[in-house]
Parts: sequence; C-alpha cells; structure tokens
Amino acid sequence: MKTILITHPFKKKNIRKASRILKAGGLVAVPTETVYGLAANALNPKAVKKIFKVKGRPQDNPVIVHIASRKKIKELVAEIPAAAAVLMKKYWPGPLTIVFKKSAAIPEVTSAGLPTVAVRMPKNKIILSLIRESGFPLAAPSANVSGRPSPTTIEDVLEDLAEKIDCAIDGGSTYYGIESTVVDVSGKVPTLLRPGSISIEQLRSTIGKVKIAQNNSERPKSPGMKYKHYAPKAKLIIIEGKKENIAKKIQSILSKKKNEKTGVITTQHSNSYRYGLIQFVGSDNNRIARNLFKALRAMDRLGVELILAEGIPEKGTGHAIMNRLRKAAGYKVIKV
Repeated sequence: MKTILITHPFKKKNIRKASRILKAGGLVAVPTETVYGLAANALNPKAVKKIFKVKGRPQDNPVIVHIASRKKIKELVAEIPAAAAVLMKKYWPGPLTIVFKKSAAIPEVTSAGLPTVAVRMPKNKIILSLIRESGFPLAAPSANVSGRPSPTTIEDVLEDLAEKIDCAIDGGSTYYGIESTVVDVSGKVPTLLRPGSISIEQLRSTIGKVKIAQNNSERPKSPGMKYKHYAPKAKLIIIEGKKENIAKKIQSILSKKKNEKTGVITTQHSNSYRYGLIQFVGSDNNRIARNLFKALRAMDRLGVELILAEGIPEKGTGHAIMNRLRKAAGYKVIKV
C-alpha cells in the first residue's frame, strides 16, 4: 500500500481527499494538539478494526472518539453527568478526554466491549476540519505501532506506519507532545485514568473531588492504563531523587560505560555530563513534555543501547511526564 502524504492540510481539496479515504473505510494519520492520531470512522466497525490490526493494538484497549462540536456528544453517550458538563465547558476544545456511559451508536470494537466510551474535542484545526468534512466522529489512537513512543511529527508517523496506512497529513510538530488527560465520569466519583497536560490539581479546582485510578485494571477504560507504552528499543532506566544526587548517579554510571552506546535524557543542560549521547529536553514541564517522545525516538535513531533519564517532581504536568517515563521504562527505576 502506498501512503498518500498530504503536506498542505489547510487547502480544502486536501482535507476533502483525506475525508474521502475515511468515508471509504480507510485510515488517515492526522495531527492533534497532543500527538498524531491514526483516524478512522468511529461508527464503522470494519474501519476501526483496521486501526487495531495496523497498530498491533490489543483488542481490549479502547480508542478515543474525537468530535468537532459539543452538540455531537449527545449522540454518543447515554448521559452527561454534571461534572462532565463543567469539564466540557472549561476544557473543550483541548487536551481532555472524558469517559462516559456509551450510547447504542458506539460499536463494540470502538469501546473494546465496555459499556463506556472515551470522547474528546480536540483543539487542532486540521483534525477539526477533517471531522467536519467527514460528517462523523473519528476514532484516533496514537499513530504509531503499539508500545512505541507516541508520534509528535510526521516523520515519527511514517517511521512506524509508512506503506501500512492510506494517508498521512503533515501538520508539523504537535503542541503538547503527550497524550490527553483522561477522566472517567461514568461512576459516582470522577476518576483520573491517565494524567496529561491538564493536571489533577486543575481538575480538582474545577469539579472538586477526583480520584486517581490504579493502573492494574483488567478491563482498562482508557488507553495507557494496562499495557506497556511509549517504549524505545533501548533499555531505559529512570534515576529519581534529589537533583544533585541524580546527576552524580548518572555520571557514575556513564564513567563505567564509556565505550558503550549510552544516552542521557536531561532537564539540566546539554553539557551536563562528560560522556554519553545527551538529549536536553528542557527545564520547564511544558517543554519537557513537548520533547520527551522526540528524545526517545532520537535515541533509537542513534542506536543507543541504554538510556538514563532524570526523574522530575510530580507536580502539575510533571505527573504526566513521569507516568510516561515509568511506563516507557517498564518501571525500571533507581532511587538516589
């Protein structure tokens, strides 16, 4: 299969071309403000099944449904709890996914057989235009092979999925760089299923009590809960503790591995360490989030065998960053 690459997504004819592919049951990689998504008609079971097959995605891992108008939510869910209405008003469009009790319109494959559905209204103009042009909501998990770092550029998408999907739309680098926050409102108390750019502190200040789910669910209601995610090919170890202790420990490990291909993901400075291949991802959380998956993929392209990553405080977006890092590392952590 030859993947059609669209490089001028703001031309109406190109959005129409991508829409025709979706209407025919095809797959289109499309940018959002979080990461690139692999889109199909969320209401077409055969099309959604293609997403699972191409990504190698487990069948019990639900996908997020993307809409272009808040009004469309009524067609997809059984009810809109008060907390959800408040969250939608404040954070949509934006990087927040809400899990509702689903309506009969949602196919079993889209919800992974669950009685719930995850819905988001993205902020990116390209995917919003594509949804409106298509006339149906889009199922759009990250446009990568399952388990790999999520794609934040078109190069990442094509590295994993070229010649496997019908079309890919180049919208440049994504803004946030990590996937959306996911909050479940289908139960009595809203529950954070996956941290993201909208923090637990923000959620609680908006709607009050919000629980944090444990990531051991047998039937995950959200992507990012049950399976290993975001992982590079290299072995990844996180060093957590006080900043000065982290730096000393990493330097100690590097000095013993001078002749090995070892990389470091640092938030301090590009010249922080004497050895190793250094990826400086920034010193503030927003920049770190934007560059994290880029850094992991860069290490793979350099042929790195071991990656040492600095841990950061879990405040605000730091919670989401450490969530992604720990899952990418398979929870291999050294405390110092």
